[in-house]
Amino acid sequence: MEALLASFLIVFLAEMGDKTQFLVMAFAAKYEWKQVFAGMTLGILVVHSLAVAVGALAGELMPAHLMAIFASLLFLGFGIWTLRGDDDEEEEAHDSRFGPLLTVAMTFIVGEMGDKTQFAAMAMAAQYEGAWQVVLLGALLGMLVADSLGILAGALLHRRLPARQMRLLSAGIFLVFGIAGLVKALL
Repeated sequence: MEALLASFLIVFLAEMGDKTQFLVMAFAAKYEWKQVFAGMTLGILVVHSLAVAVGALAGELMPAHLMAIFASLLFLGFGIWTLRGDDDEEEEAHDSRFGPLLTVAMTFIVGEMGDKTQFAAMAMAAQYEGAWQVVLLGALLGMLVADSLGILAGALLHRRLPARQMRLLSAGIFLVFGIAGLVKALL
């Protein structure tokens, strides 16, 4: 029980205000919240399953700085892609060849690779040796709760702001995290 509670709290608190929480907020303004939730959940499952597996094995998948550069470039791409969209929400919701589910999942996976929540899950899996399933469950629940708050905020903003302003806000979120990530990774 301690491993579950500890991993939930650490991952939940680490995710509050994190870039992927803002990313799901931006996606919730662009796509239907159910699709964002499903994509986010898929991404969380992939990322934290890998993190816990790596932590349990006490190894590394790839250098964190390379993943940070890749994620930053992806965020910049999504920011530009969002800026060039038009005001028709129906067209916006279908402008990815991968569809909302895979677009959100892939962005989430890349955005979380090498992130503090992933490292927290790795550390918890290493600390609670033999309890990797419980650590994984706690990390998954922590991420789902924190990022669901982001989806809720994005959906509420989408109802209150005109589509153009929401698109600019979403693009701004992607661009800020892309630039900040590149600066951090390259300095």
